[in-house]
Amino acid sequence: MKCGTVAVIGRANAGKSTLVNVLVGEKVAIVSPKPQTTRDRILGVLNEEGAQIVFVDTPGIYRSQNALTGVMMHTTETSAKDVDLILFVHDGHKGVADTDISLMKKYIAYGAPMLIAYTKTDIMPEENIPADAKKLYEEGVCCDVVPVSARRGKNIAKLKALIREMLPEGEPLFPEDVVSDRSERFMVGEIMREKILLKYDKEIPHGVAVIVNTFKKREGKEMYDVDLDIVCEKSNHKAILIGKQGSALKETLAFARKEMEAFLGCKVFLTAYVKVKDDWRDRPELMREFGYGKEEN
Repeated sequence: MKCGTVAVIGRANAGKSTLVNVLVGEKVAIVSPKPQTTRDRILGVLNEEGAQIVFVDTPGIYRSQNALTGVMMHTTETSAKDVDLILFVHDGHKGVADTDISLMKKYIAYGAPMLIAYTKTDIMPEENIPADAKKLYEEGVCCDVVPVSARRGKNIAKLKALIREMLPEGEPLFPEDVVSDRSERFMVGEIMREKILLKYDKEIPHGVAVIVNTFKKREGKEMYDVDLDIVCEKSNHKAILIGKQGSALKETLAFARKEMEAFLGCKVFLTAYVKVKDDWRDRPELMREFGYGKEEN
């Protein structure tokens, strides 16, 4: 059977996680319109007749601003090595800059075959697509370019078929009922962080970590108890996260609980506390404590 690993690489906010979720057919990674949404390497496993494709969703390529983004970029670089295929996700509606071409050539030089998923074609003029593809070819980016829209499902089947064709024959890496290497506990924390990214503006969401203290199913009941710490960097951020008389936090928790229940398939009793850890994104000991820079056990 066809079987292999595909590193999903691209700039921040290019649509990598949305594309992986669509390709796998289930939500395995959180999404938001903000850069730096994905912080960890997450595997999404697509099982089809005669094939298993393991997508490695990576943090978006981003200029390092603190120790956390440095760790994220290291994760992306290491994930692009020792894979069977690189799927470079490019935000098509932004055009093709010289820096994009340099970045693509960098990953081509890693030695693995590469495909380019030219995304967000639903929000751009179609006539731009062949011109950009021609520019890439003329500049020496010699690999297939597939225009796709993850939101509308455009060319997703074609992209899957090309990926499958380029993978080697081999044995499955995961049982066929597995869709991700990440636990339900991890995903519950990520869902909470996703809702914070969607709810709050500016820098606040990027300075938030979510720590899952309790994730336990009640005995004999279809309900999970979930207790979280929402860690931010400054006292004024805490005040904004909580809101007047706790209104902002209550609304965000209700938002998160609804998706947690859909994800887990049962009721969730959710509690959360907001805590301040000054400049935690530049403190390696706190990043390790919060789970960044190490693989999940």
